[in-house]
Amino acid sequence: MPDDKFLDIQSLDAGYGRSQVLFGVTLSVPWRGGVAILGRNGAGKTTLMKAIVGELPVLGGAVSLDGRDVGKLPTEQRIRRGVGYVPQEHSVFAKLSVRDNLAVGALTNRDSGAVNRVLEIFPKLGQRLDQFAGTLSGGERKMLAIGRAMLSDPKILLLDEPTEGVWIGVIEEITERLILLAKDIAVVIVEQHLDLALRVASRAYVLDRGRVALTGSAGEIRDDPRLLQYLAP
Repeated sequence: MPDDKFLDIQSLDAGYGRSQVLFGVTLSVPWRGGVAILGRNGAGKTTLMKAIVGELPVLGGAVSLDGRDVGKLPTEQRIRRGVGYVPQEHSVFAKLSVRDNLAVGALTNRDSGAVNRVLEIFPKLGQRLDQFAGTLSGGERKMLAIGRAMLSDPKILLLDEPTEGVWIGVIEEITERLILLAKDIAVVIVEQHLDLALRVASRAYVLDRGRVALTGSAGEIRDDPRLLQYLAP
């Protein structure tokens, strides 16, 4: 590959209307492996994810995928270029069955075996195919959301709080699956569960008030004495 960076963000400014949230954020994500985005509530983590996927406009700087600036492209075109996104909330169709949720995710996937591979990754979903998604447990809904995003055959998977509201026993299962996925594609994870995030990720960025305050390998960030300062409420 000509460049080891699939996602490259340079001096990104973004926000909501006149309220700017991100200020000069620069980071990169390789073609494979995990990257964690850390920070206290309100630091700008979700804003960053929305700016990458195109749900928020870029006010300044650049967002590039595989060397191409996508800052002005709509969300649909970014997804076609390899972005998969699992938002923090409203990530499944509650009134559709698990089977139908997966069918919607597979609409643009020509690989007939794609759904079966998702069920191999998350076997619990195979036991719930005819169940309405809204009646699943929190962990099962997260698995379904991740599985459905995988059906778009992404090169990079953006996960915003994938274990929020999930029972501790299921968190471990989701973590193991994300570690496996990160061996084949890029995985960007926003997560309050610090140990999980740094197990999935080989590199981490810590945001504070919309700016990158710390960056380094997962081990460097874990051992940095300033980390708790930037994560404290």
